[in-house]
Amino acid sequence: MIIKGQLVDLHSRSIYPVSVTISEGKIVSIERIDTAPQHYIMPGFVDAHIHIESSMLIPSQFARLAVMHGTVATVSDPHEIANVLGMPGVDFMIKDAAKTPLKFFFGAPSCVPPTTFETSGAILDADDIKTLLARDDIKYLAEMMNYPGVLYQDKEVMQKLQHAKDAGKPIDGHAPGLLGDQAHQYIDAGISTDHECYTYEEAKHKLDHGMKILIREGSAAKNYLALSPLFDYRPDRLMFCSDDKHPDDLIEGHINLLVRRAISDGYDLYDVLRAACINPIDHYDLEVGQLRVGNAADFVIVEDLKNFNVISTYINGTQVSDSTHCLFSKVTAAPINQFNCTTKQASDFEIHTNANHARVIHALDGEIITKELITHITTEKGRFLADTKKDILTITVINRYEDAPPVSALIHGFGLSTRLQEVSNLSLYRILSFNVGVEFGQIAVLVIVFLLLSIIRGKIFNKISRISNWILVVSGVFLLVYQLNGYFTDHSHEEDHKHEEYHVHDEDHNHDEEHTHDEDHNHEEYHKNDEDHKHD
Repeated sequence: MIIKGQLVDLHSRSIYPVSVTISEGKIVSIERIDTAPQHYIMPGFVDAHIHIESSMLIPSQFARLAVMHGTVATVSDPHEIANVLGMPGVDFMIKDAAKTPLKFFFGAPSCVPPTTFETSGAILDADDIKTLLARDDIKYLAEMMNYPGVLYQDKEVMQKLQHAKDAGKPIDGHAPGLLGDQAHQYIDAGISTDHECYTYEEAKHKLDHGMKILIREGSAAKNYLALSPLFDYRPDRLMFCSDDKHPDDLIEGHINLLVRRAISDGYDLYDVLRAACINPIDHYDLEVGQLRVGNAADFVIVEDLKNFNVISTYINGTQVSDSTHCLFSKVTAAPINQFNCTTKQASDFEIHTNANHARVIHALDGEIITKELITHITTEKGRFLADTKKDILTITVINRYEDAPPVSALIHGFGLSTRLQEVSNLSLYRILSFNVGVEFGQIAVLVIVFLLLSIIRGKIFNKISRISNWILVVSGVFLLVYQLNGYFTDHSHEEDHKHEEYHVHDEDHNHDEEHTHDEDHNHEEYHKNDEDHKHD
């Protein structure tokens, strides 16, 4: 097979017309030619960290969407299914992924469960991790999210890290907000990447101490805006990842969207494409082609280097998608699950308290970390009542592994309920009367304008119409500025009101200052009796 086009050579940082010859799934020659079609041949995209489970699809179905966006490989952590099913869950993901051409590279989940006081469906101890890392289809030790265990030299955690070193496989990190000596200690333990940085300063600090940083833009956590300036600092140590990608977002795009955004923001084409296509291959030693002679023929053809609309995707020399369709068939998979929960009643979710104030989880938009908020709450007859005006709602965890009572807490930051409340306060009469009034008013104005135009129509009509048009344009701009000013003023007052009413801990996310989930793990797992924090 011979394919011609403009080759995007990420190694020589140049673009030139070529004829690429492919045989038995590999690139056997790349020849420069005088002219070629004006589409671009480039290495395929690699998602450097993703939990396939978050897409709510099995790997074989995820692949059918991803290849249409130019993705040829993923670095996948099966942590979520391992929490439910243990080793059989990891095996399921690997076997299902092998049924499709997309190249999935799985890691050994390092923290199952994430903490000792968390209820999970399985446990993977250090011996299990050693067994997984000995396999050829396990490429790395997945994110070590128990960073307190690293800092406090937990025996089980340190054994897992050592098994990865003995196997010669990289170790992924997960340490949001960790800085200073503690970050150095964490990195010096052999942990080579972090996809959890949420500030430029944090990421730069970790880069300076030898880490590689994954710029994440997923369905839940979004850090591109904060971290993209790193392309002007150390682009050679960056990768792109989605971490969690919901199916509706995956339909719209994948790593190609991050590339498009970075190019639009003015970052260097070759730096951006190396982060999206080459750096993950080099770091994890993946068997993915880089568009060089002798490599597997894994590449994409795109319309241009601005929007990166994919014309076709090739894996091992076979076209797996065109611009609108996946070209390989669906596969079947036997269901695998562990769900032992029974039906719950509304009363099961009630929070019983006589307190006037309570700790509330403060959810941050676009982040997976949270803050603590202490505020006044509404109760009635010893029960908490949701407060949609202040956006204090109930969040519940239900044990799927045994028939246990739900565990509920309070959360602020969703905002949706407040907007619904505002809408519900508008009666149908007010909505209809407003619209009818506007329509009648418009009709009256149009009649008056029509009569005036009939009177003045003549030699001066064109001049008056031009003046009228300018008046309308200026009036429209004035109205827009007026409305925007009102909008931001209202929201400013609303925020001031919130700051007066709530006591929010806005300190930096350090271990001794910020209440995050991971710091709770630290405090509860290492400074208290462990048994006090396990579920009964």
